[in-house]
Amino acid sequence: MNPLSTRAWWQLAVVLALLTPALVTQAMALSPAEQRGRAFARTNCAKCHSIDRFTPSPLKIAPPFRTLHEHYEVETLAEALAEGISTGHPTMPEFQLEPDQINDFVAFLKSLERPR
Repeated sequence: MNPLSTRAWWQLAVVLALLTPALVTQAMALSPAEQRGRAFARTNCAKCHSIDRFTPSPLKIAPPFRTLHEHYEVETLAEALAEGISTGHPTMPEFQLEPDQINDFVAFLKSLERPR
């Protein structure tokens, strides 16, 4: 292993060591419904949207979920999620969620409003 790859390995280890406690703490603090909503977001939304409290959205025009409550009452998204969201950013797929999925997803979005 050359010195550059060893250095890169140590840099990655330091970054992971610094980030892991915050991510574990955040995940552990979520209720079961919030965890299910987060899992849905990770699977279906994280390709474009930031679904945490820190990182920017991968797609610049997709708002981070942590800021949605600044623009909308998150609870009002439930009806749109039930009917099928077909707006948002231009590349956003349409979603139509079941009532339990909506409750979990809204619970997760609300969890991002709480101060940490």
